[in-house]
Amino acid sequence: MMYYAHFYMWQMDRCLDMSTKSFLLYLHCVTETLETLIRQAENYTSILFCNTYRNMALEAAASIQEFFTDVGLYLFGADVNPEEFVNRFFDSLFPLVYNHLINPGVTDSSPQYSECIRMARQNVSPFGNIPRRVMGQMGRSLLPSRTFLQALNLGIEVINTTDHMHFSKECGRALLRMQYCPHCQSVMLSKPCMGYCLNVVRGCLAHMTELNPHWHAYIRSLEELSNAMHGTYDIEHVLLNFHLLVNDAVLQAHLNGQNLLDQVTKICGNPVRIATQSLRCTSDPSKEKHGVRISTRNGEETLANRRK
Repeated sequence: MMYYAHFYMWQMDRCLDMSTKSFLLYLHCVTETLETLIRQAENYTSILFCNTYRNMALEAAASIQEFFTDVGLYLFGADVNPEEFVNRFFDSLFPLVYNHLINPGVTDSSPQYSECIRMARQNVSPFGNIPRRVMGQMGRSLLPSRTFLQALNLGIEVINTTDHMHFSKECGRALLRMQYCPHCQSVMLSKPCMGYCLNVVRGCLAHMTELNPHWHAYIRSLEELSNAMHGTYDIEHVLLNFHLLVNDAVLQAHLNGQNLLDQVTKICGNPVRIATQSLRCTSDPSKEKHGVRISTRNGEETLANRRK
């Protein structure tokens, strides 16, 4: 875990070095780092199921991928709600935990019964306060990063606007005089003196001076926002420890199995079920050791490109 923590901190330090050269490079670097972080967190969660809950790993894979896709879409500006996708993940997890750990051995043949279990999750609270903890952590860690990315995009728009400004005719004439008047006296290599040059530039950029205090305030806000992205709710800490909370949630439901069994039976009744063989996760332990992803994505598709 610490290896990846140092890796991401190094990535962010590298981004800060590049930010002075180009907002675009900085934005690309931050985006790339966040996408790598999301994929690593997804990998940790997939490995948790493959190593600890192998009988439900393949069934959980789609929910895990959907959850981290939603995390990425939210970070990159899509109109998704963290509370909704956290609830959706734990809603989809409960039927798996119920069928494989609480009432194992047989699987319900009716999709309607699984849907009933899913809908009952928020009423019976099988995972205790862990879903609410995840909501709090996600909200506090994702929002600063989302805002930071939006602020960087705003800065790029401002820079692009000022790069294409049109100067007045008076400015054009002043620049022409400054550049070419020495040529009239056959002094081809003479450069304008510093004072004259500064006066001309000040005159040309006079209408831009009002942007200066706002731009400095914007830069200070970026620095403050960057500082807010560290600490207890650091996005790296929250995402890379998500799988530990998932494990705690599953264990809590398992330990409270009999009570949950009684509650679900009262709500959903007794299902008509058939014995089935659970699908199992097959993965190479050597790949898990080196952090190779278990889930797969389209290599050409990034979360930033998928934002709505």
